[in-house]
Amino acid sequence: MSESLAFNLNFVHPLLMWVLFGLSGYAMVLGIKTKKTRTADADTRKQLIKGQFGKRHFQIGALLLALMVLGTFGGMAVTYLNNGKLFVGPHLLVGIGMTCLITLAVALIPLIQQGNLIARKAHVGLNMLMMTLFLWQAVSGMQIVNKIWENRPA
Repeated sequence: MSESLAFNLNFVHPLLMWVLFGLSGYAMVLGIKTKKTRTADADTRKQLIKGQFGKRHFQIGALLLALMVLGTFGGMAVTYLNNGKLFVGPHLLVGIGMTCLITLAVALIPLIQQGNLIARKAHVGLNMLMMTLFLWQAVSGMQIVNKIWENRPA
């Protein structure tokens, strides 16, 4: 692999993660609108149903899960290819934890579809924890990107 390609691959993971962070926020907004639709009075509900918020929330959630898994393992793969090792530290461990959280949240969907309120609350809690960790990951990730940029080949 050429040195410039290896260097440029360092930036695929952070770019993807920023896109996922934005998509996660959008999924959260859709989830809130889904709840609003579900709990609204009949007239309001009739209007809100047209937005298909639940369907869109489900679709974005599935996309997020797939891209989060690919992004997590892709970031690990690029790090390994470039350095011959992984740097086991907070950024890696929190990223793996976030991938586990989103996986658990998605695994609750069949129970949510059956009307299980505890599963719904756990789904929201897991995703809110993931979003909180995502904020921290954004900061620590940009610190890593800055180190890579400062140590770039001449």
